[in-house]
Amino acid sequence: MICREDLLVDMIDEVAFAMDKTPYSSGCSNAVPRIAVIACSVFQREITLHTRGANHIAQIRYLEMGLHEQPGLLRSTLQATLNELDEQTDIEAVVLCYGLCGLGTVGLGSLHHKFVIPRAHDCITVFMGSKEAYAEHQRRCAACYYYTPGWNRGLRLPGPEALEALRADLSARFDQDDVEFLVETTRRQWAMHDSATFLDLDTEDVAADVAYARRCADWLGWQFEHIHGDAILLRDLLWCNWDAARFQIIEPGAILRHAPDEFIMRSEPASAKGSKA
Repeated sequence: MICREDLLVDMIDEVAFAMDKTPYSSGCSNAVPRIAVIACSVFQREITLHTRGANHIAQIRYLEMGLHEQPGLLRSTLQATLNELDEQTDIEAVVLCYGLCGLGTVGLGSLHHKFVIPRAHDCITVFMGSKEAYAEHQRRCAACYYYTPGWNRGLRLPGPEALEALRADLSARFDQDDVEFLVETTRRQWAMHDSATFLDLDTEDVAADVAYARRCADWLGWQFEHIHGDAILLRDLLWCNWDAARFQIIEPGAILRHAPDEFIMRSEPASAKGSKA
């Protein structure tokens, strides 16, 4: 005689296995809106992985990760991209794969399409899966420096290759004495940290990225840890599963502002006078 409980367990296991092999969906009963995505290139591999089967995404535009070094330029580049997408009639919203990023996203707005951005100070929140998980890790490792596959590729994280790239860039613009001073200043800033934390979201070839981050940590004399992040925040952002606790939605005619509390950001009417970031 067949045990119905065993049969039910088997059916649940089969469904779970099947779901693990199919493209992610938001699970919402409502139709997923058609969107455009503006993303930092640091997320390129992760977005490629987690948008398989995402027919609701009309286009994805990647911006250079180096824009983070100049928040004003990041803001103007993002706003120009938003303005271009605002003219499109085949989308309902724009998703930004950014955080506050040194206040580089503060002041952004659009006239026709709403845009959505995760409540995050920077991309590490997205890799961790929530701002709470990020805050908890920082409490445990206040002197950590975070490495990810994208930042590794950009050679912008502490390590011998990054230092040589910096030296080459500075040498083209400054006298040698100034170059050595700036390089030494950079090394002193790195010395404020004592650990390298590598985060990944199960992208391909991650073993090489882990090895690179570990090699940097050894060169710096730091401790090393490898953490598998949580893709839930990135997936829900891309698949339009937006809730107010985790995402800031900026409606047409409003602008993004910084919030000095647990919400990190807020929306404000673009016509508001005397407002501050």
